[in-house]
Amino acid sequence: MMLLFGMELSSYLAVNTTTTVVVDKSADGDFLRIHFNISFPALSCEFASIDVSDVLGTNRLNITKTVRKFPIDPHLKTTGEEFHSGHGSHHINHGEEIKEEIPDGAVPLVSGSFDSFTKHFPLLIVNFNAPWCYWSNRLKPSWEKAASIIYHKYNPETDGRVLLGSVDCTEEAELCKRNHIQGYPSIRIFRKGSDLKEDHGHHEHESYYGDRDTDSIVKMVDELVAPIHPETHKLDLDGISNETLKHLKKAPVTGGCRVEGYVRVKKVPGNLIISAHSGAHSFDSSKMNMSHVVTHLSFGRMFSPRLLTDMRRLLPYIGQSHDKLDEKAFINQHEFGANVTIEHYLQVVKTEVITRRTAQEHSLVEEYEYTAHSSIAQTYYLPVAKFHYELSPMQIMITENPKSFSHFITNLCAIIGGVFTVAGILDSIFHNTIRLVKKVELGKNF
Repeated sequence: MMLLFGMELSSYLAVNTTTTVVVDKSADGDFLRIHFNISFPALSCEFASIDVSDVLGTNRLNITKTVRKFPIDPHLKTTGEEFHSGHGSHHINHGEEIKEEIPDGAVPLVSGSFDSFTKHFPLLIVNFNAPWCYWSNRLKPSWEKAASIIYHKYNPETDGRVLLGSVDCTEEAELCKRNHIQGYPSIRIFRKGSDLKEDHGHHEHESYYGDRDTDSIVKMVDELVAPIHPETHKLDLDGISNETLKHLKKAPVTGGCRVEGYVRVKKVPGNLIISAHSGAHSFDSSKMNMSHVVTHLSFGRMFSPRLLTDMRRLLPYIGQSHDKLDEKAFINQHEFGANVTIEHYLQVVKTEVITRRTAQEHSLVEEYEYTAHSSIAQTYYLPVAKFHYELSPMQIMITENPKSFSHFITNLCAIIGGVFTVAGILDSIFHNTIRLVKKVELGKNF
């Protein structure tokens, strides 16, 4: 009786489900979350952009509200605080376009002399550029003119507090790579020593994201030079205005970036694209490497710990494909050549689990599972990491069918009654058999 009771109790507690395939019940206008945590060892947080597009014409560029960026080294370890790309929305003024030739005012810098200049001058402000770059050519007249003004204003021989230089990244590729230059032009401010205030970081250099006309560059240099004593060359950041500090940001000490967060998309075929993007910089597509490691990528809301506890009894019935790309690396060691885009084709299916354990039927969880196929493609355009997703018009519905308590009680009664009945029958058979045997034995004696 105890054995049968245990078997019946186990059957009562077990989850019985039915699986059906129905048309997706999502309402028009519903949105879907895409959660991601992806590391790019060779894409700077300065220019990393998360874009979303779909077949309905939605095209959102450089999403920042729900996305966080952290600089990382080639081993994917975080090397600094979260990168805030607040300068991205700032419209950069380049001044009037100058057609005539402007004499060189900035000092050309090369690998051999670069370190000696950074150690000699309290401020070395460098324009890393490329001759083929449109934005570099727009900056050049203003930069050379500003460099001439600064040269006469703060003579390097008599004053020695500041020097404006320029680096041609097509000629000095290693120098630019060492300073993690990925977009052209990049204006970097190198400070001699490490006597910066702690609230502004003890870093080697900063990036300038302000206006690029001559007056703005000269004003920026004046405010950076003002706190430096002309004789001792000691630096005090209190003399720099908030307006100038707003356009200065710590320059990346490594060339990688980890992007994490989520985006909300419409439930139609679309693309999640991660690439280098800027409205005032150019990129050398042949040197862009979009290798990445997917730590996490999933669709739908993240499961809470409480929900995961409730779902443990249903895990055997739910697929294990909601994180198909997790912990997978897609690395381009240049064996595929230049201009390589890495694409992922994802087919997403909605799975809804419905429970009837309460008085009313309700949805316990909505999970999105997906299959993933990855490939590489060479392009004439800027390489990107593309996640193309398509949602199935059908959904899988798993319905939990618990047994009623009354059915459990009825079965228990049936077990008790059945055991007693069977036991009575067996007892009767055994008793009559014994009597018959005794009668046979008595008959033989007489």
